[in-house]
Amino acid sequence: MRKYGFNMQWMFEHHGQPAKAPDLKELDFIAKRGFNFIRVPLDYKFWTRDFDYLAIDESVTDQIDSYLAACSERGLHMCLNMHRAPGFCTNHNHREKHSLWTDDEAQRGFVHIWSFFAKKFKGVPSDKLSFNLLNEPPAIGKYGLTRDNHEAIMRATIKAIRDIDPQREIVLDGIDCKYVMPELADTGAIQSGRGYEPFTVSHYKAEWLDFEYDWPEPAYPCTLNGVYWDRKALLDFYQPWKDLESQGVRVHIGEFGCYNKTPSDVALAWQKDLLSVYRELEFGYALWNFKGTYGVVEHNKPGAKYELIDGFQVDRALLEALMDNRV
Repeated sequence: MRKYGFNMQWMFEHHGQPAKAPDLKELDFIAKRGFNFIRVPLDYKFWTRDFDYLAIDESVTDQIDSYLAACSERGLHMCLNMHRAPGFCTNHNHREKHSLWTDDEAQRGFVHIWSFFAKKFKGVPSDKLSFNLLNEPPAIGKYGLTRDNHEAIMRATIKAIRDIDPQREIVLDGIDCKYVMPELADTGAIQSGRGYEPFTVSHYKAEWLDFEYDWPEPAYPCTLNGVYWDRKALLDFYQPWKDLESQGVRVHIGEFGCYNKTPSDVALAWQKDLLSVYRELEFGYALWNFKGTYGVVEHNKPGAKYELIDGFQVDRALLEALMDNRV
């Protein structure tokens, strides 16, 4: 069954605050409309202190049990994603002491944490729970990543998980949000892409980016770096992902969406094309996020139009696009 849904930021970006409880009304809204997937990005700093990756505070990780229960009760598959891992995070990586690709401490910690979760959730059926090992590994050469060392770390982690729980469904994000990993096709893992191209539409004036950029006014279709981005370009962009399926690899789009500095009409035009491509290619997908700057509820994009539905201020046009493009 293909999976369609949303990312929920319940244990995302630790700054000393406790993890959030799941909003059951949000989950009810999602399930009522036939979605079946919740991706939960995690920050390991919630359950560790001072880069001691091996000392896990189980009173924190036990809260994930409540996430799983809330999702399972509503027929929603939950995917645990390591958004900030020992030695790497796509956002604010300078907060890390080690590199996941060059430092043994981080690698041991990474395998240890996933082994811990494998033991904790052993016996939970894979139709209810999957493990997405690492959010958005960076470009080749950045932070010491090579295809070879990344493959080795992912294989070691997959082996550690499957030695404990052989049936656990595992998801691997593509390199730099763009590139498939045919070298890992034989692992049986799902490979997860992103829907953020062209980034001048999806990330217009995003404050957290680690580079300066002279932003053009967002438009779609548009030209970026010599590429004319329209529906055909989007379809071409995902062709390597579709080709990966010929090797027996399942593909899912773990994140896509548009930041709220882009006008609502531009964002919607782009997202409609993007979603229609996913439908044509038969890819499942998860919007980042449900409520907030990228979401379908109260995103506050310029020109946004909302309709009150089941207590939420909803962008109905975006919600209908999400629902209509499921296979």
